[in-house]
Parts: sequence; structure tokens; C-alpha cells
Amino acid sequence: MPVGDSQTIGSAGEHTWRYRMWQHLRETYDGPFALVGPRETLYDKATDAPTSYEYADPDPAFPRAHLAGWGEGWLHMAPLIGEAVRSCRADVLLVSLGLIDLGFYTNAEQTAENVRGFVAEARSANPRVRIVVLPVIPNVRAESDEPFGAQVTRFNELLAKTVADLDEPRSPLLLTSPPPSYDINLDTYDGTHPNASGEHKIAEAFAEAMYQAWDLGEPYAA
Repeated sequence: MPVGDSQTIGSAGEHTWRYRMWQHLRETYDGPFALVGPRETLYDKATDAPTSYEYADPDPAFPRAHLAGWGEGWLHMAPLIGEAVRSCRADVLLVSLGLIDLGFYTNAEQTAENVRGFVAEARSANPRVRIVVLPVIPNVRAESDEPFGAQVTRFNELLAKTVADLDEPRSPLLLTSPPPSYDINLDTYDGTHPNASGEHKIAEAFAEAMYQAWDLGEPYAA
């Protein structure tokens, strides 16, 4: 189950990193799998609502399911994740959250507490759920707004500690490396949201973490 904010839900006309991950697993994972989640749509900038089904590739085989929302963060997903895991029978969560929390709702310490709440709720629904977490990718605001950039750096430090504290054998919690060579000037279309190359790099970060830690799939080849 992909879980995330605007970088994960994507907007009309995009492939999304979810699609890139699906392509990768379809080609490298030797076994049945599905992307699951209670939502399917993209965000539509014209209507300012998550109402679009206009993916860049209309491949009918692509499982569009996810739990992602434009402007949603750990604060918003923590109360939803238990029911989503339970109803969709999710075994693995691929989580990319935090930028929106730090930008509008909570500081680094408060956001880290919401991570703990999220993990607890997910495990209450599936005690053996595996969770892979992406660090917050700095965006154009983090480069231009020094206090905000400091909060991003601080949260990523707290996130690493939280993951280490909460990791357990029956329900592994894994922190990915930052997306390889991610450059907001080359891998986004607006300083925040990934373009095609950014989508591949986010998918690669998740894929490489799962391959190295759990031998799931193979090394990512964009």
C-alpha cells in the first residue's frame, strides 16, 4: 500500500512513482502481488480535488489503489491507517510523508510522535505488517526558508531514531536511503513534485531498500 501526500497521489496527467514501482515489481518480483488501498484517484488541479482518473499511462492492468492525499501528512494518515490496513489486507506499507506536516501543521518533534501513532495503528490492524519509510525529500522551500529547512533536517534525524526504536522482527520497520542523486531542479516540475525522473528515483529508493533488506525483487532498473 503506497501511503503519502501530493508526491504520492500525483496529479492528472502523471504516471506517479506508484506506477514506476508497479512496473519494477512486475518485472522483477517472482510471485503474485498487488498494490492496495482505499483510494484510486489522482489530484485534479483544475477542480482542486482528488477526482481524476487521467493517469499518463491508461494501462488497465495498473492497480491504482493507494492511501495518499494532496495536502495530507502523518497527522492525517495516522487515524486512517489502521482501517486501511485491515480492510485492504495490506502486508507492506510504502510511506512517503512529512513535508506537509512540517510545512503547515506540526514541528519536527510533534511529527515524529505522529509517526509513532501511525506505526501503532498499522500494527494494531496487522501485527506482522512491514513498513518502509522514505525520509522527507527537501523541496524548494527547504532551500529558501532556513528555519523550515532546519525542521526538515531535524525531523529526518528523529525519523531515523524512531525507526530504529520501533523496528521489531515480526513487524520490520525500514528507513530508505534518500532517493539517489535527487535534484529538485532536475527531478521535479515545480521544486516539490516529481517529474518522470523524480518518480523513478523515489520508486528506486523504496525498491532498493526492500531488495537489500528483504531480498524482495531485484535492483531497480529505470
